[in-house]
Amino acid sequence: MTGANSSSLTPGFFILNGVPGLEAAHVWISLPFCFMYIIAVLGNCGLIYLISYEEALHRPMYYFLALLSFTDVTLCTTTVPNMLCIFWFNLKEIHFNACLAQMFFVHMLTGMESGVLMLMALDRYVAICYPLRYSTILTNPVIAKAGLATFLRGVMLVIPFVFLTKHLPYCQGNFIPHTYCDHMSVAKVSCGNFKINAIYGLMVALLIGVFDICCISVSYTMILRAVVSLSSADARQKAFSTCTSHICAIVITYVPAFFTFFTHRFGGHNIPHHIHIIVANLYLLLPPTMNPIVYGVKTKQIREGVIKLLLGDKVVITKDK
Repeated sequence: MTGANSSSLTPGFFILNGVPGLEAAHVWISLPFCFMYIIAVLGNCGLIYLISYEEALHRPMYYFLALLSFTDVTLCTTTVPNMLCIFWFNLKEIHFNACLAQMFFVHMLTGMESGVLMLMALDRYVAICYPLRYSTILTNPVIAKAGLATFLRGVMLVIPFVFLTKHLPYCQGNFIPHTYCDHMSVAKVSCGNFKINAIYGLMVALLIGVFDICCISVSYTMILRAVVSLSSADARQKAFSTCTSHICAIVITYVPAFFTFFTHRFGGHNIPHHIHIIVANLYLLLPPTMNPIVYGVKTKQIREGVIKLLLGDKVVITKDK
């Protein structure tokens, strides 16, 4: 096997083939991905800077948004530069350990992104259902501990991916039909039994995804009950408007995730493989690209913050929970 160690059946490197079946169109496929990546980096870094710079945005909602932006920009940076090297320069080789590292960060950061969206839903629940206690419940230490717990959850659940994949025998070649090192894409290259990998991967998806979605659903059920009980139409509209951006972020994140997860396991034979690969890349790139735009358009305080940065201190940012 090319690049293989015959004694351990561990390859020295893998070959990432990009989008199988569309090799001739790699350059054209790369253009929208490159454009989206530039928007994602500029938008999320700008959002982090704005939240750190503007004192009126030093509030729990925006701290969680800054954490989401940091997670998003780190997530797409782990995959897109390497993908562009494949598309533009045909640099398809990736060292075995580098592949495992990329796999770890991709899955850990996607889990963390889901966790941050769940924390943001809890933030909206406290802000709307307990407005007078909002600042005392979501203090800076509580926010820091929640962020750390979300990070540690992702690390502890994803680390076994690395060990399970590392100890598989690779005697069927080292070609991965993907643009990055996904857990199951790497495991399927193995000539050994990767059933444990598949079962554990499903367990992690359920532990993270289902748990977070349940928490989000419960939070918004309680929010809906609280908002409907408000007597003022203006108060109801204001309460709903504070949740609009977060609901959009949830849809942008979970729809491609569900498509990738369910079609890969239950309907994969009916969908061309290159569609799986393209959607898997959009799953990692679409939320980082769209979230800064959604929050910039939908959130009045962020719009005012951007205008204040551009025009100086003439604009006063409205404080809102």
